[in-house]
Amino acid sequence: MLKENISLKTLTSFQIGGLARYFWPAEGAIDIKSAIEWAKGKGLPFFILAGGSNLLVADQGFEGLIIKLQTTNYKLQTNIVHCQAGVKLSDLVKLSLDQGLSGLEWASGIPQATVGGAIWGNAGAFGRNMASVVSEVEVMEAQNAKCKVKSYQNKECGFAYKDSIFKQNKNLIILSADLVLEKKNKQEVKEEVKKVLQYRKDHHPSQPSAGSVFQNIKDKKIISSRPEFAVFQERKEIPAGWLIEQCGLKGKTIGGAQ
Repeated sequence: MLKENISLKTLTSFQIGGLARYFWPAEGAIDIKSAIEWAKGKGLPFFILAGGSNLLVADQGFEGLIIKLQTTNYKLQTNIVHCQAGVKLSDLVKLSLDQGLSGLEWASGIPQATVGGAIWGNAGAFGRNMASVVSEVEVMEAQNAKCKVKSYQNKECGFAYKDSIFKQNKNLIILSADLVLEKKNKQEVKEEVKKVLQYRKDHHPSQPSAGSVFQNIKDKKIISSRPEFAVFQERKEIPAGWLIEQCGLKGKTIGGAQ
């Protein structure tokens, strides 16, 4: 059902931002298709909103249509989870704990993250990411007036560091995915989740945030370009946090964002 002038502040983990001129809660593929066709018919830009955990909304809001994914069903078959794009990663972590399944421990404690958003940006931590568990992704291709549904196998998803084909092509809307997890001792999974949660508690701020949004520098030419980067040669990446500190930007505030 189409709504107007909805605050996006409560729909993002940053908890800041303005209004969406139009807002459409989508319960499934048919809803998403209808919303996209409506926006295109009006000549309006549209944006697919998942959990809002990696998103900064401008104070002036969005003068188009926000399509909010409300698709939250998932089904476990042995060690394969078929889940809709709006399913929270935290629910799948809980499922993993209950069933003794490994592969998503790293996702413990990520604020508001959903399957669709996590696949879109190939979310990851502690050496693991969505690419390591995704088997197949069902998407809606919305590049023209006719929206078609198509499946992408893992190798077709263009997964890279915090990237995917879905992030590069704004017309590919993630609908659902199959995640393949590994059977493991429940206690081992529980201990790993505890470690991850403790690390986040010790190292991450408790204030509203968008999680980890800056990308570490992995380009070999850049790493070898300056003497001060030599310390990162063995690590093969320059931490974004270190670069921000060197630029004197740690704590920099613009509006409600720091």
